[in-house]
Amino acid sequence: MDNKRELAQEIVKSHVVYSLGAGLVPIPLLDIAAVSVVQLDMLKQLAKVYGQDFKESAGKGWISAITGSTMARMGASLVKAIPGIGSILGGITMSVLSGASTYAIGQVFIWHFSTGGNFMDFNFDKAREIYEREFEEGKRVAKDMDKEKNGSLVEDDIYAKLEKLASLKAKGVITEEDFNEQKKRLLSKI
Repeated sequence: MDNKRELAQEIVKSHVVYSLGAGLVPIPLLDIAAVSVVQLDMLKQLAKVYGQDFKESAGKGWISAITGSTMARMGASLVKAIPGIGSILGGITMSVLSGASTYAIGQVFIWHFSTGGNFMDFNFDKAREIYEREFEEGKRVAKDMDKEKNGSLVEDDIYAKLEKLASLKAKGVITEEDFNEQKKRLLSKI
């Protein structure tokens, strides 16, 4: 692997981590805006590595064209509006989807720039194909990075979250099934 590609992959990895955090922004739709800023910054840095001129408007257009509809991400974002469990489930889902999307976008641009492409000769059909494939890989990468990042979660924090879940269940906000699923997920981190 050449130095440019190694540096580019490091840029992608760091921006996936930033996207995981940005996806946890508790305000619906603001999380999408935060992730978009992270992705634009990543594209700017990748363009610099490959000696390409970066224009923010072009970057926004490319990202939108490649990712297509953001309805799935918006759905995860809007779930956060549900009191209690919505912010927990929406945050987790949005975080992983944001990381996966960032990873996939990064892989598309690494491919494009490393094959001699520039901002003027972009093959959107091929880019979408690569994006879809890399998005699936990105989900795995994002989940692994999220686990690694959260591996340092203190047990006290997990117990506090379990208490909050129990309170939500007692108030009837979440079902027994939701409670048990989230409890299992939290306990797996201990």
